[in-house]
Amino acid sequence: MSRRYDSRTTIFSPEGRLYQVEYAMEAIGNAGTAIGILSKDGVVLVGEKKVTSKLLQTSTSTEKMYKIDDHVACAVAGIMSDANILINTARVQAQRYTFSYQEPMPVEQLVQSLCDTKQGYTQFGGLRPFGVSFLFAGWDKNYGFQLYTSDPSGNYGGWKAAAIGANNQAAQSMLKQDYKDEITREEAAQLALKVLSKTMDSTSLTSDKLELAEVFVSSGKVKYQVSSSDSLSKLLVKFGLTQPAAEAS
Repeated sequence: MSRRYDSRTTIFSPEGRLYQVEYAMEAIGNAGTAIGILSKDGVVLVGEKKVTSKLLQTSTSTEKMYKIDDHVACAVAGIMSDANILINTARVQAQRYTFSYQEPMPVEQLVQSLCDTKQGYTQFGGLRPFGVSFLFAGWDKNYGFQLYTSDPSGNYGGWKAAAIGANNQAAQSMLKQDYKDEITREEAAQLALKVLSKTMDSTSLTSDKLELAEVFVSSGKVKYQVSSSDSLSKLLVKFGLTQPAAEAS
């Protein structure tokens, strides 16, 4: 029945649904999971890297985490080529705001501006929605630390803890059970890694399958930090989510 309504992004079905947008969300459901957790002293983002082949040369840059401005970063789930366009757009908007007003762009304003662009692609013929979801982590002087999600429809929302990508429903329900207010950044990292270990398709949790990034304030400045492979391995051992290298061998 839906075949009459899913060939255009601009046609509503009788139930009021836009099938092309729903298909874009399905594409994101096959991407590696990304989890964001808001803590009292920062925001933690953890992503699952999909290692498609052992012959593939691993990139030196991050695959799931991107810095947008000094005070905002994001985690990505979905089609990376679509994500690159939107990340570039967000970076330009952030720099234009800083150039005009001589201060960092408020996080929600930046997210809203990017979502306006995404929404336009659901409204005009000849375009398709961006097949990507984002977790935005940032800090501004108005609301402190913030975590937002956005999807291909252009909707966005603020969260204390959120998951996007594969198995996001299972991850979301685990976060709902275990998240506590006033959680610290280290506890947030532990919770995110624990949830990812239970929802990932692979059996063992190793540092080469993960990326962890944090946004926090240090010495009065907002810092964005991506954990190295070694520090991630130490964290996994510390939290009891994997065996030390000597024992594992």
